[in-house]
Amino acid sequence: MKQPPGLTTLRSYRREWLVKDVVAGVVLTTLLVPQGMAYAELAGLPAITGLYTSVLCLLGYAVAGPSRILVLGPDSSLGPMIAATILPLIAAGGDSARAVALASALALMVGAITLLAGVARLGFVADLISKPTMIGYMNGLALTILVSQLPKLFGFSTDADGLIRELAAFVRGLADGKAVPAAVTVGCCCIALILLLQRLLPKVPAVLVMVVLAIGASVTLGLGEHGVRLVGTLPEGLPPFTVPDIGWRDLGPLSVGALGIALVSLADTISNASAFAARTGQEVRGDEEMIAIGTANLAAGLFQGFPVSTSGSRTAVAERAGARTQLTGLVGAALILLMLVLLPGLFRDLPQPALAAVVITASLSLADGRGTARLWRQRKTEFCLCIAAFLGVALLGVLPGIAVAVGLSILNVFRRAWWPYSTVLGRVPGLEGYHDVRSHPAAERLPGLVILRFDAPLFFANAKTFRDEVLRTTHTTPPPRWVLLAAEPVTDVDTTAADILEELDESLQSRGIRLVFAELKDPVRRKIERYGLNRTFDPERFFPTVESAVAAFRSRNGARWNGS
Repeated sequence: MKQPPGLTTLRSYRREWLVKDVVAGVVLTTLLVPQGMAYAELAGLPAITGLYTSVLCLLGYAVAGPSRILVLGPDSSLGPMIAATILPLIAAGGDSARAVALASALALMVGAITLLAGVARLGFVADLISKPTMIGYMNGLALTILVSQLPKLFGFSTDADGLIRELAAFVRGLADGKAVPAAVTVGCCCIALILLLQRLLPKVPAVLVMVVLAIGASVTLGLGEHGVRLVGTLPEGLPPFTVPDIGWRDLGPLSVGALGIALVSLADTISNASAFAARTGQEVRGDEEMIAIGTANLAAGLFQGFPVSTSGSRTAVAERAGARTQLTGLVGAALILLMLVLLPGLFRDLPQPALAAVVITASLSLADGRGTARLWRQRKTEFCLCIAAFLGVALLGVLPGIAVAVGLSILNVFRRAWWPYSTVLGRVPGLEGYHDVRSHPAAERLPGLVILRFDAPLFFANAKTFRDEVLRTTHTTPPPRWVLLAAEPVTDVDTTAADILEELDESLQSRGIRLVFAELKDPVRRKIERYGLNRTFDPERFFPTVESAVAAFRSRNGARWNGS
């Protein structure tokens, strides 16, 4: 039986790594604590659950994770998805204990899904969301997160759900005078400080500096007495082992949310793992990453945690701090536990608007304005997919938004296969081979011969498109004697396409036109023979290259190129 990656790392651990891992763990902890609390509240959960989640997922990934430095934890992109899944299942009064139980059950489901997917080697599911639709989804998610945090930033709360309703409720709150001036000042200053430090001093832990200054301001100025809500003292002690107590009727809605969260978590993890592996010379092992994510989520779910994913920002902090192995994460987990046991009141004076500032600045990093503009410049169809995914999240909600993103990605694949690029080829003086006449309008065509290239496998969805394209090339005066299919891009022919191919050949032959093939792959040709088409398409219809087919046509028909 293969041993866990964490044990393999432990056996090969070098003494000179220890100091760097410990220092990186200390630096990482300064980011894990405020972000963990902020992302827990983003998910509609008590702040303490963010710390429980951080501890257990770090421990789980340290054991099962194949990456030496990847950092898992509560994530801003998953927070709204968790909230969208559990909040509709909670009574209007807002039972926090039930919310924690539902979130923990959700983590267990996400863990089971990703664990089973890893064992079954289904890492490819992370590719179900294309880059344009992911950009649009993340842009919509960034806007949704930002709007959801505005009331907290301004010192009040709303009960609205969904981007439009939340924005409307926020505007009504402002009109009703609910904003707390001190909270607005603190929140805006915190946002400005984080953004300024990240831009001017990227190596300085901006969130830590902001948290320290915010706590100092809260104590010095008595912000709690001016209407600013504070975090308060966190529960003391270690994360409690808890089996979530939920009802059978909760399983359906939780399962839907778990599937969406698992997909986003996997896509995020694989992309982050690939990026950091390329920089450290490691190899990405997608299936092992899925197993590790599953293990981390299962661990969090059994200790009042919620679903987690990797974090590019936290991993980058660990890398810059000199992290060499997952001992960095273990140090971070140990320091959080020490804080919970010895200093539970450390963050009691932290203003809630400061946590909103952490979430808002994180949401800004999710948005990709440059990527959206690049899609507009480079490919309008993919820009439209991006905008459609954005609107799906903004108008329908986070969970329907991920369904829209996946659906659009799949439909785009079908669109490309349904209406693939096809073109006529011709001879270009000075260039070897045969080339697209659209790119080379002056290309020569041999009288009586049409050379057609269809850039896709032939299957039920595009077989009629192929037939119509072939027939279109024959509507000339006089009609061609041969239609030569440059068939290298045709990687498959299914039974529907085979029937249409046979009907097409009969139609062409009735007009005295011969359909021939060049560069058709042997496996595809064997399929054609298995379908029984060898009765119609005799061996003389197949040529190894386009050049040999053109030579045969010239020999049999006496055709000559213009000027030759």
